Amino acid sequence: MTENSAILESELTCPQCSHAQVEVMPTDACQWFYECRNCAALLKPKPGDCCVFCSYGTVACPPIQAGQGCCG
Repeated sequence: MTENSAILESELTCPQCSHAQVEVMPTDACQWFYECRNCAALLKPKPGDCCVFCSYGTVACPPIQAGQGCCG
């Protein structure tokens, strides 16, 4: 899979309040922090994950999708 064919939207689910929000993933950097739009919890990647999308999203970040490994 190339970066151009990567899925760029992922639904993030907050582990604090279970609020789900579809967000567009950056293609040029990892997103290490995300503030829940419902409860304002600051999400950080789980140990071993490269970004919040890999930890809390329905779709892994574009570099992982492309088989390039962690972008951090």
